[in-house]
Amino acid sequence: MLKVHPSRSVSSNNTNKPEDQRPRGGDPDPQFNWRGLLLFAVAFALIGGAFIFRGGNLAQVEELTYPKFSTLLAEGKIVSTQEKPVELVVEEGRNTQTISGYYRKMVTVPPATEPEERLVAFRTPIFMPFNGEALEKQLAKAGITPSVRSESNLLATTLIGFLPILLFLVILYFIFRSQLKMAGRGAFNFGKSKARMMARDKNKITFKDVAGVEEAREEVSELVDFLRDPKKFQKLGGRIPKGVLMVGPPGTGKTLLARAIAGEADVPFFSISGSDFVEMFVGVGASRVRDMFEQGRKSAPCLIFIDEIDAVGRHRGHGMGGGHDEREQTLNALLVEMDGFDAQDGVIIIAATNRPDVLDPALLRPGRFDRQVTVNLPDVRGREEILRVHIKKVKVADSVDLAVIARGTPGYSGAELANVINEAALLAARKGLKAITTRELEEARDKVRWGKERRSLAISEKEKEVTAYHEAGHALLLELLEHTAPLHKVTIIPRGPSLGSTMWLPEEDKYNTRRKELLDHLVVIMGGRVAEDITFGDVTSGARGDIKQATGIARKMVCQWGMSEKLGMIEYGDGDEPVFLARDFNRTRDYSESTAQAIDAEVKLLIDEAYGRASKLLTEKRPQLEIIAKALLEWETLEGSQIRDLIAHGEMKNPPHRDPPPPPIPTEVVPVASTEERKSNEGSLPGGLTPVPA
Repeated sequence: MLKVHPSRSVSSNNTNKPEDQRPRGGDPDPQFNWRGLLLFAVAFALIGGAFIFRGGNLAQVEELTYPKFSTLLAEGKIVSTQEKPVELVVEEGRNTQTISGYYRKMVTVPPATEPEERLVAFRTPIFMPFNGEALEKQLAKAGITPSVRSESNLLATTLIGFLPILLFLVILYFIFRSQLKMAGRGAFNFGKSKARMMARDKNKITFKDVAGVEEAREEVSELVDFLRDPKKFQKLGGRIPKGVLMVGPPGTGKTLLARAIAGEADVPFFSISGSDFVEMFVGVGASRVRDMFEQGRKSAPCLIFIDEIDAVGRHRGHGMGGGHDEREQTLNALLVEMDGFDAQDGVIIIAATNRPDVLDPALLRPGRFDRQVTVNLPDVRGREEILRVHIKKVKVADSVDLAVIARGTPGYSGAELANVINEAALLAARKGLKAITTRELEEARDKVRWGKERRSLAISEKEKEVTAYHEAGHALLLELLEHTAPLHKVTIIPRGPSLGSTMWLPEEDKYNTRRKELLDHLVVIMGGRVAEDITFGDVTSGARGDIKQATGIARKMVCQWGMSEKLGMIEYGDGDEPVFLARDFNRTRDYSESTAQAIDAEVKLLIDEAYGRASKLLTEKRPQLEIIAKALLEWETLEGSQIRDLIAHGEMKNPPHRDPPPPPIPTEVVPVASTEERKSNEGSLPGGLTPVPA
């Protein structure tokens, strides 16, 4: 496979469209809540009526103090006519009374500039025990006989006191009404399923959009036939699998394949994540499981897709707190629903995970997930098919050979290949090209896997020289040793966390590695450190990544692959199996302390022997090492053929061409092109860029 040595690393600083979905957790077609609006209107009307009842009207009334009222009365400005009488309002059970009426006031009303006399309504509270007699004398002296009106404020006081509380309760009701109906039908709405349904007319993905997984596609084609014509199987007594579990690394197209099944069968497609079942409230996950299956039965025939099912399907009984947690209750509900799920309902469950080792065995038995479909990383032919699917959406030069690109991307998933095409299109657009060339595709490949070139990183000449000799050691050993893959490229341009990289390409996809190949690979890994030592008489911390990689390979050779003559064909430890904390917390080591010491000794022996072989070869080929390092200092990046020319002839037959410097980042604001200009340039830019599929 295409590999790279990030050997010279920087020390210690490494560090469905919304319209296609229904609203989550609620009714598919929410309606306007007229009842709530009516309740709000009634509440505000009652409060407003109370104030009106208490105040008498809603007109603007000026509050006058008793001294101010006395002054106006003495000046004769208080009006007392049949149309506008002076009223004395007597409130039952209270010593305070209110006198109201109108008085004359000079007011300037725009646009007029001169003040004019206007009648203004007033209201003055009178405390009768102190001001009652004085008020009678003042009114009699002014010749005013007020009309007396009695009123009771008990109702208004009651309404004004209790209606704000009622209004507050109504507001709280509407705030929390979405959470009312617990477990789907009770107090809260948390139990409603969050499954998103993609309608038939929205799902346009079919099997022609899925490439590189031919075996998996053939295995699920039966599901499509069943969903199209269930009676065909029922007549023969056949039973379609209730559930299909898709297993594979991330980005291999598990979700895409499930959507293609729904698109081919032309049935509704429900999608939900395993984490959507888990909430802080007890019983919510189990309720959502039941609601999800109920929705599926109503829309049958249909597909229900559960992504990352390991979030709720892990082993039971391994919980640190006793095992009776919310996740286990959700799993129990899922097991019960799948066990009682009638196969004739036309509802098929598809789940995806990249951790099948942590799933509960009860979930994997026949009758629940009857079939497991493995979706592996694509081989060289599958990668070429995937590239052809995504290349249709962009403009590509006629000289591009997708077979070469597929051969140069071993270990890439479908998502990474789609990202390579997208990044290549962006690079071509940035360069102003009319189509994507092979150079952009190769640059995008390196960028997706190892990061963008960091040409702006300030590196001293001494540091660059050390990096050049380091990478030259790797490259030279790749060509000298027999059991290694062909050298592809060497660069001393920083990329990602590394200061330099050495890449090689396999001649074909490899699924097994021989012991001789691993031993030569260890020698190649040691080459960078050895080159530093024999050239400068000192070593740097840049070989940290090499040491880590070599230690990992040597330990696997001893503990997993039985390649140690002293320890034999025995597996020590659990290999590369990821740690499942709830299950592996108390796991003890299955070998003795003396065996552990023997393992460490064997690992060290393998690495020391590789270091010795690398030191011997590079010392013998010191002139070639010097030539390659100096060429790297001059050109920074060399192809494998150019390295082979330097080893054989001391010079390159086809030296690399120098790339023009990248355009500077604009500091001024670039004016936005008009619509007409954009339309005229559409034909010269790569189009159809699509996001990476799930």
